[in-house]
Amino acid sequence: MKQLVIDCRHAAAQARFWSAALDDSEIRGYDEVEIARLASLGRTPETDPCVIVDGPPFELCFREVGAAAVVKNPLHLDLATSQRTAEAQRLVDLGATIVETFESHTWMRDPEGNDFCITDA
Repeated sequence: MKQLVIDCRHAAAQARFWSAALDDSEIRGYDEVEIARLASLGRTPETDPCVIVDGPPFELCFREVGAAAVVKNPLHLDLATSQRTAEAQRLVDLGATIVETFESHTWMRDPEGNDFCITDA
C-alpha cells in the first residue's frame, strides 16, 4: 500500500491533527512552485484541498470534498499504545473526542467526526 485517501471538509486541519496524532508522521512540505500553483488557484497551504501526511508505512492523503459525511464510515484507524488513557487525553487536546471507553479500547472521533480507536498495545 502506498497511500490511504481520506475525504474530508478541511484537508489542512485534518492533516495537522493526524500528523500530530501519529508517530513519525509529518505534513509534506510546500516548495515555492507548489505555493505558486496554489496561489494561482486562490489557495494557500492552509486552504490546500489535498494535503499529504508522510509516515510509515504509507502516506495519508486528506482530500477536500463537498459531499456530506456518511453516518457510519466503512473503515477506521486503530492506534495501539501502552498508555491508552494518556494517549486519549493527548488526542482530545488536539481536537478529538471520546465516544466511549471499553475494557481494551477507546472509541474516538477526529475533529471532523471520523471514527478511530485507541487500543491497548
